[in-house]
Amino acid sequence: MAGPGRRRPRVVCVGSLNHDIAVWVPRRLGPDETLIGTRLAEFRGGKGANQIVAAARAGADAAMVGAVGADGRGEGLVAGLGADGVDHRYVVRLEGVPTGVAIPIVTADGDVSVIVIPGANAALTPAMVEAAASVITGSDVLLLQGEVPADAAARAAHLARDAGVRVVVNPAPVNEVAEAVVPLADVVIVNRDEAARIGSVPAERLVTTLGADGVDVAGTRVPAFRVPVVDPTGAGDAFCGAMAVALAEGRDLAEAARVGAAAGACAVQVAGAEPSMPHRAAIDALLAG
Repeated sequence: MAGPGRRRPRVVCVGSLNHDIAVWVPRRLGPDETLIGTRLAEFRGGKGANQIVAAARAGADAAMVGAVGADGRGEGLVAGLGADGVDHRYVVRLEGVPTGVAIPIVTADGDVSVIVIPGANAALTPAMVEAAASVITGSDVLLLQGEVPADAAARAAHLARDAGVRVVVNPAPVNEVAEAVVPLADVVIVNRDEAARIGSVPAERLVTTLGADGVDVAGTRVPAFRVPVVDPTGAGDAFCGAMAVALAEGRDLAEAARVGAAAGACAVQVAGAEPSMPHRAAIDALLAG
C-alpha cells in the first residue's frame, strides 16, 4: 500500500461491464430438465468492472474504459464505479444498445458457470479507447480481458506498450482477443482451461491459477489460502485486480501473485461478483495470518 510521500499505484482497465443475474441451483441441469433453484440475486459485474473495482478496493487510483447502454442497468453500473472511487469518465453510454448481462449459475458444490450476453460491451471501438489515451498512458498497469472486441483491446495494449505501461491480460473467455493481445502482454493470467487453449506463452510471463492448488508463477508454486467457499463467482477477477495493484507497487511476480491469491480467497467467502471484491485491509489480514 502506498505510504506517506508515495503516490498511489495507478491501474486502468479496458473491459466489460455487466449486470449480473446470479442463480443458485442444487446441481447442474441435464438436457430437457427443469430444476428448482434455491436463490436469485442481482449484482454489478463484468470481468472488466470487477477487476477495476478490485484494484480500487486494493488501494489503486483506478479508471475504467468501456461501454454500457443508456438504460437503468448501465446507470447502476456507472454509479457503482463512482461509489468505489473509480474514474468512469470513459465509460460510454450508448443509445439503442442494452447494457451487457451475465447469468452466473452456482451449484451447491461451489461450481460456477456463466452465460454472458455482451450488449454494449460488443460495441466498444478503438476510437472510444483512443479517447481515453491519456488515462491509459498515465497508468502503471493496464488490465485487459476477453469480453470486449479484439480491435478495441489491441488498441489499448498498443497505447500502453508505447508509453511503457505494464500490460496484464486475463484472456477470459479465450477468443480472438487473446490472439490480438497476449503477444503484447507483460503478464498473462489464466486458469487451467485457458492455459491449455491460448498456446505458447513465455514462462516468465505466465501466471496460472489452480484453485485449491494455489498459483503457478513461472514454474514456482504459490500456495492457496484455505477458506470456506460461499460463491466462487468473481474470485479470478479479485485475483487479477489485486495482483495488478501489487505489480504497480513494484512487487515481483510471485509476491504479486500471493497478494492476488489472498484477494481471491477473500472473494469466495462472499456471494456475488462485485460485492465480493475485497478491500485492502481484508487482503492484508489474510496475508498476515
